[in-house]
Amino acid sequence: MFSLSLGLVLLPFVSAAIHDVQVGGAGGKLVYVPEAISAQPGDQVVFHFNPKNHTVTQSSFADPCGRKDGGFSSGFQPVAANQTDNLPTYTITINDTQPVWVYCAQAAKTPASHCGQGMVFAVNCGLDGAPNSFTNFKNSALAIGASLAAAASSASAASTAAYSAAATWTTAAYGGYTIPPAPVPTPITQAVTLGSQVWTTTYNSYPNSPAPTPASAEGQIHKVIVGGPGGKLTFDPPRISAQPRDIVVFEFHQKNHTVTQSSFDDPCRKLNNNGVVGFDSGFFAVADNATEFPTWNFTVTDTAPVWGYCRQQTPASHCGAGMVFAINSDESSGRNFSAFQNVAKALNGTLVAANEPAPSQTSTTTTNSNGAASARMGTALVTCIAAAFAALLL
Repeated sequence: MFSLSLGLVLLPFVSAAIHDVQVGGAGGKLVYVPEAISAQPGDQVVFHFNPKNHTVTQSSFADPCGRKDGGFSSGFQPVAANQTDNLPTYTITINDTQPVWVYCAQAAKTPASHCGQGMVFAVNCGLDGAPNSFTNFKNSALAIGASLAAAASSASAASTAAYSAAATWTTAAYGGYTIPPAPVPTPITQAVTLGSQVWTTTYNSYPNSPAPTPASAEGQIHKVIVGGPGGKLTFDPPRISAQPRDIVVFEFHQKNHTVTQSSFDDPCRKLNNNGVVGFDSGFFAVADNATEFPTWNFTVTDTAPVWGYCRQQTPASHCGAGMVFAINSDESSGRNFSAFQNVAKALNGTLVAANEPAPSQTSTTTTNSNGAASARMGTALVTCIAAAFAALLL
């Protein structure tokens, strides 16, 4: 009898189940799989985080996309797009049979909210048809997302309408080349959550720019190859989308290039506008047979478009040949990357040499080029003097 009683006491602990839930899916899907489960007290729910950067945060049925007071949260779990093993996990233990409501807090309270796009989860929710069903919970989250999107759209429409009344197509910095008008940023103040950190930021939101929430405390790494064998005049990739704190690592290949910040209307000259001076890596000379390549890093600080180019002029303008680069360009607008590259080619960098300082003398290619030019000039001068002297003797 004692053995039977002991067996009955241990039975709930022996039968406790583990429920595996995938957070995020292939191709950046915003979903928990499965979306809802039933669980008994003592059961554990193990959340497995997939790319890109999600949370498991407890909410309530009344407020699907807001953290419940005292509720649990995994914090943000960034996962690289190419990571397939050693995925991070977060485990909760079910204490009773009451419903547990969960959402992803990425981009909370913005039009890009993962919760607002339906990324929610539930334990022990009501059956379909019940007031507290999962369907009703998810629909409430989607309604919040629709409301956020509508508010942002209204603000954008008002800004666009006001801008369109005054702005028309304009011309580039020189050459009379016609370009689309500059976008009008919308000042936004919002709370940003990163792990256990919460801060309020005010920034200028550009059309179709990324969310201001960093992917992680350290930021993501974006690698861009500058130049290459055979005289390649390219940045590879030529454009990227990046969030604040992300780091762009420019790796310099053959032969001698820079990455220099410019502007859409003046692609081939260093940015210097109203006291804002653009970044410049300086020249990096790389031999044809090099196997190790120098790098230069740029840290993204906001979501505004960043335009860049190579300012090498020897033997001709690299920028004028289309060697340009962009961060967070709005590809759905007239100021997309291809348009920027076309402006660079159209202007062809013709005024760069007259308006920019000479390239750094640390550049092997540039120094040799200047030396060769000096030698040619000296030879021509000697020839002219000799000819004049010969004429006097006649």
